[in-house]
Amino acid sequence: MGLNELEAEMRAVARGEIPAPPDAASPKFESVEALARLLTPENRSLLTIIRDRKPQSIAELAQWTGRAESNLARTLDKLGAMGLLTFETDGRRKVPMATVDRITVEIDPFGGNDRLEMHAMP
Repeated sequence: MGLNELEAEMRAVARGEIPAPPDAASPKFESVEALARLLTPENRSLLTIIRDRKPQSIAELAQWTGRAESNLARTLDKLGAMGLLTFETDGRRKVPMATVDRITVEIDPFGGNDRLEMHAMP
């Protein structure tokens, strides 16, 4: 679908003329490579800490990991954009929460028909 067609579809959905596609709320992946670049050992360790220790703020997570809060917030935003975590607001605090238990990747070796399936936390 081209950019013009995508825009027309989005406007039609917004006007209520057509239903949103079933995958409209799903995170969008640029590519398997983009996901692989994001899931570095450091970021996977970060997701493990979030899942297991359940920090109550980004500041608390920064203390636990020794990472600068501003850099950590940018990384968390990227992980959130990919659908790997969400944020719950508690007053002025943003509480990161892991949302994905595992990711299944199907790679089409002949073209761009790769598939990514995210499995929610139990």
